[in-house]
Amino acid sequence: MRGAFAGLAAGDAAGWPAARHRSALLAGWARRLHRELDAFAEERQVTTLPVPFALNQPVASLAVGPSDDAEWLAWTALTIRENRAEAFGRLAGRDDVRARISVWAALDNLAAGKLPPASGHDNPHHFDDAAAVRAVAFGAAGLDPLEDACVTNAEDGVLGAVATARAVAALMDGAPMAEAVEAALGALPPDTAIGHAALEALEAARAAGSPFAAVPALDAAVLDHVYSYGVAAAQTVPIALALADTAVTSARRTPGVERVGVERPGVERPGVEEFGAERPGVQRVGAEAFGAGVSAAACLAPVADSAPALTGALLGCAAGYDALPAAWRERVRTLAGCCLPELAGADLLDIAGRLA
Repeated sequence: MRGAFAGLAAGDAAGWPAARHRSALLAGWARRLHRELDAFAEERQVTTLPVPFALNQPVASLAVGPSDDAEWLAWTALTIRENRAEAFGRLAGRDDVRARISVWAALDNLAAGKLPPASGHDNPHHFDDAAAVRAVAFGAAGLDPLEDACVTNAEDGVLGAVATARAVAALMDGAPMAEAVEAALGALPPDTAIGHAALEALEAARAAGSPFAAVPALDAAVLDHVYSYGVAAAQTVPIALALADTAVTSARRTPGVERVGVERPGVERPGVEEFGAERPGVQRVGAEAFGAGVSAAACLAPVADSAPALTGALLGCAAGYDALPAAWRERVRTLAGCCLPELAGADLLDIAGRLA
């Protein structure tokens, strides 16, 4: 569970949008100046793109760290046993919350008395992956995410949440990644956009042979460059499944890496060789697979807001917390409060522990 939470947070931090989200903690004038510089670059045909900056302000918020996805995961874990419409209803009317369009539309619907599933279906972004990110908590706890997903999403948005939860739940039970991916595909009918995209993504990534090699193939097979919907579940969830699957299989083929089955308490899975055991002198294939998968997801710029986070959740859950790079484990545990201010300073791993 700690691996799933830290893995999602690391993927969240690795994507370029994380700095944009965390810049919400800076003074308003700094963000306004950033927009003006962006407009200047566009008007003057300058290729140097401005990035978030902290002129004469503390720079801590712009350091590498988790942002929106990790905070919504934490909020979900803290409220997971509550009625989902009531939990979201407490956020309605607040002016200090930052969220996906689907969430804001759902909050407006709830405030107007429109309950689930209408709050998620009568929603201009019912197809986004907000519920899929939250579903990591449900999968880790072995719970059904459907009630939660229907508050903010519908159709592909709900299917993506169910698929994510099933994959995480399978990994929590000690299943190899291939079985977890199959569990996710079982929730994605092939005649839906997300189901079709998942099959296309897996085929493209497996043919490429490694996560980084799969980046151009996934761009061509899955990404929609017509619209700006970079968080569509029909893109981000299939990409996460494909990259997690390919990261594990390519790591197993790496020459010179000794692969040893992980012994999980209470789980009998002889012959599983996806991740290296904690043994002196043995390279952990889990860490290698995690880094390759998350890095490749971050290279897909249009979906870098959440595809790296979802990929990190799957690979982190499979590898286990101790397999993740130590620097990332330390950097991603403290939340910034850039989307939910009450979570500023909260320890993500403590929240995972409470959920466990």
